Parts: sequence; structure tokens; C-alpha cells
Amino acid sequence: MDIRQLKYFLAIAEEGQITSAAKKLQMAQPPLSQQLKLLEEELGVMLVERKPRSVQLTDAGIILRNRAQQILELTDSTAREITDFVKGLKGTLSIGTVSSSGATLLTESLSKFHKTYSGVKFEIHEGNTFMIIDLLSKGIVEVGIVRTPFNTSNLEYRYAQSEPMIAVMTQEYDWATTEDTIDVKELIDKPLIIYRRFEQLIRDTCLKEGFDPVIFCKNDDARTTLFWANAGLGIGIVPKSALSLANRENLIYKEIRNEALRTQIAAIWIKDKYISSLATKFIENFGQH
Repeated sequence: MDIRQLKYFLAIAEEGQITSAAKKLQMAQPPLSQQLKLLEEELGVMLVERKPRSVQLTDAGIILRNRAQQILELTDSTAREITDFVKGLKGTLSIGTVSSSGATLLTESLSKFHKTYSGVKFEIHEGNTFMIIDLLSKGIVEVGIVRTPFNTSNLEYRYAQSEPMIAVMTQEYDWATTEDTIDVKELIDKPLIIYRRFEQLIRDTCLKEGFDPVIFCKNDDARTTLFWANAGLGIGIVPKSALSLANRENLIYKEIRNEALRTQIAAIWIKDKYISSLATKFIENFGQH
């Protein structure tokens, strides 16, 4: 049993059909079938049940599929680790970021890292938190930059400093012209524009203060919240650092005095999975424990 055979077997397991697996591997079907047969003979067990147009894994096949995935991931990680050792701190670091991560905070981390490790290049992928975690699990990015709250299952993380959430609005919505901060209760009956993933947090906080918030618009991007608020359509609720994403020409903002409505940027990576020296150094330079 060798790495090549395990790759062949995994392709068959994923495709559920030898013909499709052969196409995926860019090889003819007979040699692939022969490799599967040799693997079964070596292990002394049937790995798949052959049907007219498909194959189905046996119990032994399921065990091998799970182990093969681990073996191939370890092989790939080992190769990357050796490459990192040979190259030193050079190469390309892939990072996934959410829009509300705050350009200033992320830029500060990148600038600090770049000054120390000038030979490193970057590849940035943008999306929401769920997309970033998916990119991490698929190995497309090594480090994700997301914002609390997020599900910490299977993740390691390192936080930056916490910051308040703010209410952003045009002058026509500014009911407290002389104040820089507001209480949550002041949002009663105000048309709120929110980033969808903060909805539960905002609702729970408002309900504890005795009212149900009026959600005028929910969206999936902090920039959309800011654009709508800037157009005078309502009051946006965003993390303070997200202001760097918007044209602030028409916007006024008020910090919300409530500990529940504080949030943090976090660097995240997959638990118990190899990460490169580049990613390790970037994490060390990011935020605080």
C-alpha cells in the first residue's frame, strides 16, 4: 500500500464510481480498477461493493477512507513543513478576512508583520465568517480574520483588543446632537440597519433593556450597513473599526454604552492542523492573547 494507491482509492470513494474517478485522475479506467483490486488483495478484504453503475464502500472501505484522508493530510503537511524549513520565512501567506474586520486593525497587523518579514507575500480571500471557516477547513487559507461572536469548535484563536459597537446615522437621525455616546434604550422605535450575524446579539441586548428593536434592514456585509446609513435610510449598528470601510462624509456616530455590545477581531486557525512558519509568526504578531 503506497500513497499513490491511497489517492486512487480516495478518488473512487469520493466519486462513487470508478469511471468518474478515472476521469478525475486523468487516467484510463482499467489501470485504476487494477490498482483497486491489488489494494484489496494486499489488505485481504473487499473495500467496495461493485454495482452496475457505481461502487459503495464496505465497512472496511470506510475505515480505509478515513485513515487515508489523515495519512494524505499528514503527508501534505510534512512536505509543506520541509519546504518552509528550506525557504525560511519567505513565500506566500494566505489569509481570509471578513469585511467587518476593520481595515485599520488588519492593516496595522500586516504592516507590523511586513516590516519584520519583508520577504513574505500575501494572498487575501474575503467573505463572511462561515466562508472563512470553510476556506480554512479546505486548506485554501491558513489564517482567518473574523469577528466575535463565532463558533470556536475545532478552532484555535487569538484576540485583538475589544471595541464598542456604534450607531451610525445621518444628521436627520441624530436625536442626541451634543452626546458622543448613547444608551441602548435610546434605540427604541429607531429603524436599525444591521449585519445579519449580529442580529441575535442585538435583539437579546435590546430585550434585556425592555424593548424589541425595529430591524429595518438585515444584510451580510458591514459595508452595506454603512452605505444604507450614509444614504439616510436608518441607523446602522456596526463595530467602531468598520467606519474605515465607509465614506464618512454624511455619517455621525455614537458609541453604544453596553458591555454586551462590544466585539473583537480574532485570528483563527484549525485546531491540531499543521500551519506554516509564516502563519505562526503572523499569529504571534496579531493582537493579544
